[in-house]
Amino acid sequence: MFGNVKSPPWQDLSEAMVNKQVISRGVKDLRVIAAMKETPRHLFAPDANFIETYGDFPLPIGYGQTISQPFIVAFMTELLRLTGTEKILEIGSGSGYQSAILSLLAKEIYSVEIIPELAASASFLISHLNIQNVFIKSSDGYSGWAEHAPFQRIIITAAPAHLPVSLLDQLSPGGIMVVPVGEENQKLMVLTKNETGYIAEENISVRFVPMVRQAGN
Repeated sequence: MFGNVKSPPWQDLSEAMVNKQVISRGVKDLRVIAAMKETPRHLFAPDANFIETYGDFPLPIGYGQTISQPFIVAFMTELLRLTGTEKILEIGSGSGYQSAILSLLAKEIYSVEIIPELAASASFLISHLNIQNVFIKSSDGYSGWAEHAPFQRIIITAAPAHLPVSLLDQLSPGGIMVVPVGEENQKLMVLTKNETGYIAEENISVRFVPMVRQAGN
């Protein structure tokens, strides 16, 4: 459980959220389900209505960005097939919600956020919650975080127009990348790296904000 969290009745809202929006839609990984229940979602969208933060929809977090609806967060996390030992690269820290979920499920999370203000606020909240295995920096997500590569998993929470093949260089052999791809019609893709390249599997249709580059890159 996270440190420094008061105990309003958010736990009941969180449990109901997971039961109605996550488990009922087919997410089965018990560790993912527990992490979703244990994470105080309302803290990651402080400008939203308290009760609505546990609703079945994305939430605005400023700067034109959002955190995804609970099912999508849980589903993408389940697709990573985490055992607890992985080092993860996350592209798109946002408010830190996905990072907080991953912190309960993996060894280390290195998260990159292109908007400096979001990176700073996410870092502050992660620290406030006494999460010690998440590291956030502001940078261009297309560059990844090479000094900490290779990663066993990569998760991208914004949509590039095309598969970000360059990030595969930072993925370990046998590693998994989960990424929404496309512009108008986006598909969630699961890439598994092998000896000769990667295997790509197309999954559900999704809607994410675009993955953008820093000016000059």
